[in-house]
Amino acid sequence: MIVRDRPSGLRLFLIVRGSVLRQIRAVLFVNVLIAVAVTLSHGILFSHKITLTTIPFTLIGLPLAIFLGFRNNAAYDRYWEARKLWGELLLRSRNLARQVLNFVDAERASQAATGRDDVRVRMIQRSIAYAQALKHQLRGTPDVQGEVQAWLQPQEWQALASAPNKAASLMMNMGADLQQCRREGRIDSVLTAQIDNTLSAITAAAASCERIKSSPLPFSYTLLLHRTAYLYCFLLPFGLVDSIGFMTPFVVAIVAYTFFGLDALGDEIEEPFGLLPNDLPLDAICRAIEIDMRAALGETELPEPLLPQNYCLM
Repeated sequence: MIVRDRPSGLRLFLIVRGSVLRQIRAVLFVNVLIAVAVTLSHGILFSHKITLTTIPFTLIGLPLAIFLGFRNNAAYDRYWEARKLWGELLLRSRNLARQVLNFVDAERASQAATGRDDVRVRMIQRSIAYAQALKHQLRGTPDVQGEVQAWLQPQEWQALASAPNKAASLMMNMGADLQQCRREGRIDSVLTAQIDNTLSAITAAAASCERIKSSPLPFSYTLLLHRTAYLYCFLLPFGLVDSIGFMTPFVVAIVAYTFFGLDALGDEIEEPFGLLPNDLPLDAICRAIEIDMRAALGETELPEPLLPQNYCLM
């Protein structure tokens, strides 16, 4: 996610980092070259004058802009829903730590130093592993740094390694630990139900993220807009050259930047769990969950929150 102060004045026009210009620069350059060639040849192609007026471009341009805006709104809705779901995951993780520490009876206070044999420590640290497992599942990335394994008991990790859905398996283990506490009489049925509601809310947030991941916008809709935008911009120089002359490449560049940029931006935020600059900062959210959970267990040497690198927060 791009995180930076909004510049003012001329700097706003010169910023490249955080812009979609990098994604569209090649096709934009080709479009402007075509516009220059059409301007120099006055719209003559192979000794034939291609005559187009601005009327068809006016008729097509307005609906195209509306539909591109509609698609971007749909893509942003997916992005914003995904962000709210990860905010819900952060909230529910904090609630889980508070409930486990205060509702589950024990002879001594629960701290990280007591180890994972303490069911309360195990459940709280497992919530860190859960967030990391869900992040890798949504991004389709391997856990090469052991971000999940670091918070689990060796035997639990061995059983989890071959699980197709690690996040769901971790939540099953949460339920088993809660059942153990209820069986041992360390928590009554009413408080057990409250903690189970928190676990259910975490599971619901993860399932909703999986729905967004597995249900992209219809491909045919995206393809139609993509083709129409490209045809519009590449034919536009022929419709402008007779009316505005040498200004054709300049106007074409502005229109093409807008349409290509909207198209590229929609593609990028449609899948909010990736690693592109405008995707959600799942690493930073997982770090926030880790800090909160470890602080709840009384740790004082906590990791620092992740900060943007080159204005990009991952």
